[in-house]
Amino acid sequence: MQIESLKVFCDLAETESFTKTAHINGVTQSAVSQTISMLERQFKSLLIERSKKNFRLTAEGEVFYEYSKRMLQSYGAMQSKMQGVKGVLAGEIHVATVFSIGLYDLPPYAKRFMKDYPTVKVEVAYRSADQVYGDVLGNAVDLGLVAFPERDAKLEIVPFRQERLVLACPPQHPLAKLKSVKLKALSGEKFVGFEPDIPTRKAVDRMLKDQGVKAEYVMQFDNIETVKRAVEIGAGVAILPEESIRGEVGHQTMAAVRLEGNCFRPLAVVYKKDKVLSPAMKKFIELLKEPL
Repeated sequence: MQIESLKVFCDLAETESFTKTAHINGVTQSAVSQTISMLERQFKSLLIERSKKNFRLTAEGEVFYEYSKRMLQSYGAMQSKMQGVKGVLAGEIHVATVFSIGLYDLPPYAKRFMKDYPTVKVEVAYRSADQVYGDVLGNAVDLGLVAFPERDAKLEIVPFRQERLVLACPPQHPLAKLKSVKLKALSGEKFVGFEPDIPTRKAVDRMLKDQGVKAEYVMQFDNIETVKRAVEIGAGVAILPEESIRGEVGHQTMAAVRLEGNCFRPLAVVYKKDKVLSPAMKKFIELLKEPL
């Protein structure tokens, strides 16, 4: 029995999906089935009840999962400790990030990390917020980068920055001439924003509601780039991270107006509570907290 077989079993137990487990481990669905069958033969026990309608572990499977998880954690801790003793960072870090962080906040940090630790390979996947949480909980990635992190009993949350939110509007907009603006002053404005289920949109709506402003959305999108393009053509104003529109402000295709009050977007790293972080992962998280 190999440690990889235990990981396949645990991933399957947690995702309840042969397809997802195959993707996580870089193997075929057939290979996942063969691994489970091999374990069942070796322990002479049925570990999983297979049916078209549902998926569940047997009593033996629950015991096997509990102890396999412990063994994987011990194995990960051993690897981490040995790397620490050697004093050399190596291996891979799989990161899932929401688009806005991945496009504007992460690049300088990823570049710095790869320069300082060339023996560590960092793979980045761009996802919606829901997909980031799903990838982390499903073991598809090691770390997730999100805005306005959502509490979950299975997740560790490590805040690493408070990002200022600003009013983004066309340069010719009357508010563009102001140095700062109160949220109350945005009443009656036409808004361009993220779709309602995106965390930043939810937070912005709460901020506006607290000030008695009901936002009238004329356009809603699932990504920040399309929101910015709609603002540039004058479709409406938007509340966006200051860093994300720095380029447009520099080219004078958009104006950024400071919002008065506590208008910030918290950014955080999320990972599973039972995840054993390698020295490389710890260094990556530490770097994200530093100003560049």
